[in-house]
Amino acid sequence: MVFTLGASFPILHANRLPTAVVSAAATTTNPSSNSSTSHLFEATFIRRAAEIADKSAGFTAPHPNYGCIITTSSGAVAGEGFLYGQGTESAELQAVQAAGERCRGATAFLNLESSDCPSDNTAVAALVQAGIERVVVGMRHPLQHLRGNAVKALRNQGVLVDVLGEELKSRAVEEARKACLLVNAPLICKASSRVPFSVLKYAMTLDGKIAASSGHAAWISSVSSRRRVFQLRGRSDAVIVGGNTVRQDDPRLTARHGGGHIPLRVVMSRTLNLPEQANVWDTKGMSTMVVTQRGTKRSFQKLLASKGVEVVEFDNLNPRDVMEYFHDRGFLSILWECGGTLAASAIAGGVIHEVYAFVAPKIIGGKNAPSPVGELGMVEMSQALELIDVEYEKIGKDMLVSGFLQPILDVAPVIPSCDETFAIDPTVTPYEPSIIFFYKTWDPYGAFSNFSRHPIHLTDENGNGCTWLTVEHYYQAHKFVGIDDPVAQDCVEKIKSARSPEEAARIGRLMQRQHPKMIRSDWRTAKLDTMYRALKCKFSSYPHLKSMLLSTAGSVLVEASPHDLFWGGGRDGEGLNYLGRLLMQLRAEFLGQSTTPNSSTTEFN
Repeated sequence: MVFTLGASFPILHANRLPTAVVSAAATTTNPSSNSSTSHLFEATFIRRAAEIADKSAGFTAPHPNYGCIITTSSGAVAGEGFLYGQGTESAELQAVQAAGERCRGATAFLNLESSDCPSDNTAVAALVQAGIERVVVGMRHPLQHLRGNAVKALRNQGVLVDVLGEELKSRAVEEARKACLLVNAPLICKASSRVPFSVLKYAMTLDGKIAASSGHAAWISSVSSRRRVFQLRGRSDAVIVGGNTVRQDDPRLTARHGGGHIPLRVVMSRTLNLPEQANVWDTKGMSTMVVTQRGTKRSFQKLLASKGVEVVEFDNLNPRDVMEYFHDRGFLSILWECGGTLAASAIAGGVIHEVYAFVAPKIIGGKNAPSPVGELGMVEMSQALELIDVEYEKIGKDMLVSGFLQPILDVAPVIPSCDETFAIDPTVTPYEPSIIFFYKTWDPYGAFSNFSRHPIHLTDENGNGCTWLTVEHYYQAHKFVGIDDPVAQDCVEKIKSARSPEEAARIGRLMQRQHPKMIRSDWRTAKLDTMYRALKCKFSSYPHLKSMLLSTAGSVLVEASPHDLFWGGGRDGEGLNYLGRLLMQLRAEFLGQSTTPNSSTTEFN
């Protein structure tokens, strides 16, 4: 089953929700109801929940977008909230706190089925304990291990739950449901395709050129269009360009929003025929990665590494393999700002989902002037790729034409749960993995992540108690704890007050790069003890987390980061996996076993 979505992603407009046509198989209009009036109340607030779910875009890295609206029996809004970032307070809890006593007998509207870290039920508990009587859900969670869990848990607690497209069916409901699909298109893409959601963006003249014959391209689009591009970058995990773009344009690829999320800059080059000096090699405030063919120009790779550029090699460099690697890295959304050759390769590889074309009212001409998309092997117009749900928006003097290059797959569950399978055939036993991987908080074992929102309370060096929002907050701050310098002390306070673990990590790592002398002198040996202390506090403070950890007895725990070779397992298992090791050590301690802590002097970036 497929849905086509309006092309306003990745910027969701409150008053211009998608008007896409849904395939006949997916249409959920109830013929027995008046579609012009049926469920308008529910549809209106679900659309509002989808709108506010998008409010953190650009401030934090892409993540599942949750919005929650609570209304009283009279239809008045009592409270609302949205998930700010990975490891931050749930939308449901925020809405409940805002509504207070008005939650009793109220209705909660969720664009996406509630989900905390697996084995955690903070969001569901907040709704139940507040006295919410009814919950309307825009869509079930697309990730298989989370799908249906919250709906079942709420119903088990006596809460009335209606899911759009299931209990509620009408034309108004279908439009609201599409808004929910739209705001979480990257998450749906992750669940259905195992690649990040990719947007191809380019600016061209009215005659279809992205540069003059000389290669000069600054500037085709207007200032207003370029501001929109900055927004698109801020909403992406990474921005990709090819080697020719670096050689010709020397871009900075900044988001230029004065704060918030900073995407990874990625240069894709098979030959590494790149300049030794380029703006993207400046990694003081932004990270850069180069992806290339294995074994290419080792000396140049060393030069890049000396500048702080991460180099990732592939046996056969192509867009599909790179996107699968980024999926493993936990990325949800990618922006391609490359030239025609790489754009054609990405389209042919099936990894581009949406196109943003900024068309300027200019004519440059030129037989050899480049176009946005290179050779695709098509010889007849009937072979041309047609965009789905095309939209047009005037931006300054330019026209933005946007649309989907491929439909977003519906991710209706097709795999029965272990309980369902056992009920059908009791002889079938669930597969017991000997290796358990964890990484992002929304993964099956995401509660093991440093970023999971489980506040810990530990005393500082002066014996004063302090609460840290996450393990990551505690770890990053303790790089600078005890340093008698106002800059270091200010950094600790900024990390303490960081709204998300992502922000805490960004502050700590940036300080470490820019002021390495501010790092405490014993950090190379102390960081393992620091992490272990925080982990022990976390798993001791939350019984369900301790039970989850103990349930993995007999399995190897691996932090699945493909790029962090100290705390993670690495791309090909070459990482030291110290986070997994510490968790296994903690598990052994809880089980009454003894083990000797590992130590290392490897630096952590």
